[in-house]
Amino acid sequence: MTGQILLFVSLIGFGSVIGQVSYNIPEEMTKGSLVGNIANDLGLQTKRLSSGNARIFTRDSEEYVELNRERGVLLVKERIDREALCKQTTPCALHFQIILENPMEFYTVTVQITDINDNAPTFEKSEMKFKISESALIGAKFVLERAVDLDVGINGLKSYQLKPTDNFAVKVHNNAEGNKKVEMVLQKTLDREKQEQISLVLTAVDGGEPQKSGTMLVVVTVLDVNDNAPVFTQQTYKATVTENSPKGTVIATVTASDADQGSNSKISYSITNTLDDIRKIFEVNEETGDVTLIGNVDFEETRIYQINLIASDDGGLTDSCKLSVDVQDINDNKPEITIMSKSAVVAEDAKLNTVVTMINIEDKDSGQNGKVKCFIDENIPFTLITSSNNFFSLVTDSDLDRETASEYNINMTCSDEGVPPISSSVTLTLQISDINDNAPVFERSSYEACIVENNTPGLSIFTVRAKDADWNQNARVSYILQDSSVNGVPVSSYVSVSADSGVIHAVRSFDYEQIKDFQFRVKAQDGGSPPLSSNVTVKLLIQDQNDNPPQVLYPVQTGGSLVAELVPRSADVGYLVTKVVAVDVDSGQNAWLSYKLQKATDRAMFEVGLQNGEIRTIRQVTDKDAKKQRLTVIVEDNGQPSRSATVIVNVAVADSFPEVLSEFTDFTQDKEYNDNLTFYLVLALAVVSFLFITCLVVIISVKIYRWRQSRILYHSNLPVIPYYPPRYSDTLGTGTLPHVYNYEVCRTTDSRKSDCKFGRGGSQNVLIMDPSSTGTMQRIQSEKSILDEPDSPLEQKPPNNDWRFTQGQRPGPSGATGGPEVAMGTGPWPQPPTEAEQLQALMAAANEVSEATATLGPGTMGLSTRYSPQFTLQHVPDYRQNVYIPGSTATLTSNPQQQQATAQQATQQALPPPQASAQAEPPKAVQTPASKKKSTKKEKK
Repeated sequence: MTGQILLFVSLIGFGSVIGQVSYNIPEEMTKGSLVGNIANDLGLQTKRLSSGNARIFTRDSEEYVELNRERGVLLVKERIDREALCKQTTPCALHFQIILENPMEFYTVTVQITDINDNAPTFEKSEMKFKISESALIGAKFVLERAVDLDVGINGLKSYQLKPTDNFAVKVHNNAEGNKKVEMVLQKTLDREKQEQISLVLTAVDGGEPQKSGTMLVVVTVLDVNDNAPVFTQQTYKATVTENSPKGTVIATVTASDADQGSNSKISYSITNTLDDIRKIFEVNEETGDVTLIGNVDFEETRIYQINLIASDDGGLTDSCKLSVDVQDINDNKPEITIMSKSAVVAEDAKLNTVVTMINIEDKDSGQNGKVKCFIDENIPFTLITSSNNFFSLVTDSDLDRETASEYNINMTCSDEGVPPISSSVTLTLQISDINDNAPVFERSSYEACIVENNTPGLSIFTVRAKDADWNQNARVSYILQDSSVNGVPVSSYVSVSADSGVIHAVRSFDYEQIKDFQFRVKAQDGGSPPLSSNVTVKLLIQDQNDNPPQVLYPVQTGGSLVAELVPRSADVGYLVTKVVAVDVDSGQNAWLSYKLQKATDRAMFEVGLQNGEIRTIRQVTDKDAKKQRLTVIVEDNGQPSRSATVIVNVAVADSFPEVLSEFTDFTQDKEYNDNLTFYLVLALAVVSFLFITCLVVIISVKIYRWRQSRILYHSNLPVIPYYPPRYSDTLGTGTLPHVYNYEVCRTTDSRKSDCKFGRGGSQNVLIMDPSSTGTMQRIQSEKSILDEPDSPLEQKPPNNDWRFTQGQRPGPSGATGGPEVAMGTGPWPQPPTEAEQLQALMAAANEVSEATATLGPGTMGLSTRYSPQFTLQHVPDYRQNVYIPGSTATLTSNPQQQQATAQQATQQALPPPQASAQAEPPKAVQTPASKKKSTKKEKK
């Protein structure tokens, strides 16, 4: 293999480099044979071929040469047959380009294919017949069919040999076009009588090493006299034809003449071309000599045709001529657009003059018909630059923004300069890749949502949404709850945010009475690198729900004792019997309370204030009225649906308690047990064993405990203190707080009026009875509280300074001092009282009831008053520990034991200081033997 390298390098702008390399290789090389070291010849490193994704670009469908990037060499990929590739054309070469990217470069490579002697001369016919007259003269010429050797140059056809050589010899003539004309020349006259048919062998030999040859049989039939051969009028004819001319077009006419007469002068014409496809494109009329077009003529394939014609007579004499046909070009080919290299995706931050596509344009026409101009759409950030002849580069000429245009469909149109011009177009689709240059944006600058209290944990409250103008991962928004605290508690314990959807869920069940609203911040963050984010403030409002029924603070409903309000018979119309005090821990209209008289022994005697709960007489009391009156008052709030509570008020119509004492001893036992008798019997039978054992243990424990307490009390000399109901609880209502009488009643089992001993009450209009005593009536104090014992061992505590008010401070229910009640707000309902209003109104109402009943005086049936103190605000227990005050965060305690304990604590706080002088203990009544006996038993207990 002879290698010849021609290197031509030209540097072109816009990041493209063009170089030209030429190699010479023989045909028929085996696959994988080395063509040349392209890396060294171009001055490139092998790693540049790999990083630049070097590849071969060829316009032909078949590639004969391949590129090895690792070695940087060109190798034979397919068998190269020079005869099939180029036929007789010389030189024969392969043309292709090598394309590199990042940056884009391309080089032109030419591989010339040299011929080897791989084809023997061949004849188209295996036999050729001649009819020669015996009168043929010596030197007569007979044109033989030429042999065809596909090889060229020295390997092509060299000479002919004709055997035997008795009568004929072969002679070869070279014409101006380089073609060889083979003739058989008569050297010795023929004698038909000696030899009528002569067989000759024509051998064609090439000049290769080793030589190859081909043969053809020549049969000569000797005819009788024909001594004149046809003669053409011209040895060379010329004609023109336009490409794409229709079939049947007559190109030219050839003419020959014969001096003979008769049948020996009849001439026939034929085409003798054997090296090409002339006979498939042209034909000649045997009689007229008209050359006609029978195939397609394409200027881009062949620009000139050489047609060899022969004229022969019946005697076998011939003459030959040549017809040269020039093909004229027309503009019948549109420009062909080939994408050499293309970037399908371009980043939106690409720099100016970035090459995105390299294009090759080719028009097969010639002259003006082959000149091409290309254009692209306007108003796009790209431009088309010509880098070399028929090569174009598409580059960026302005900034890209994916959010404005994420894709470009670039229409490229190429047109030639023919008449009329022919154009072609192609659409280039270019994607703009996204970069994270946009932060998420919330739909609102701030959010505000509401949720009703007592919600289910995990409830979806509302959704925050943010949009990101970027794409894919850069536009994927995640929502994050920012760390903060609400009243010292992390906000994450109140709400949570779904990272994907932005849905805000309630983590806990909210209570409007504890928290009314709070704020938190949500951050929206995209998935870019680095991520971008934005924040928004969310305010959550808790809406109140009517989930708390009214709580009755006064009168206290006890299970073991009976509390009765005393109404003298001399009471006037509008006399204040008592006041029902209730609160509702809800807010708004859910806390607006109304009081209604549901049932009463005599509905014509009493009425209840709709808004203040005051029970007053509506007529004068008569002697015919029952001494014991039972009122049922229902307290309702204004919620939807409303909630209610019921309280029973017992009223004694009498001037003193001993007057109605016998009536109330039976009154407490008038319970409707008959309806539930069956239930209690079944229940008693089921648990009798358990209760029996439990009761024994409890009784023994209580006996021991009381015995120890009585021992302590017997030896104590504590001052006497006023006593208030231990179960009473106050939530700063606006009602009247009455005083309470405490009695000790002792009676036998068979008499309701025997052995009665009355203690000294702390008030004059309330009667408390204990229906559980079956033998002797005992003190009406609670077993859990010993504060009303005259010699209680408990430590006295000073009153709470926060509750000390002057005697003249008597505010109204709406805050006006000493003034009438004024409804506040809109509609028939007043505004809910504030904490201070409720506290002051409750204290003032207590004093009002005390003053209203102060004129009654002590009882008349042997009733002696132990205490008769003036009710002051400093004696009020502190009920803020177990009562919810609207607007505060405290909670109403519904447990009776807890209320009782709170009341005891409040009572201790209301005690006078230890250094205050105690009141003198009143003289004890003279004890009868029976009473002494009872006292002895009590002390033992």
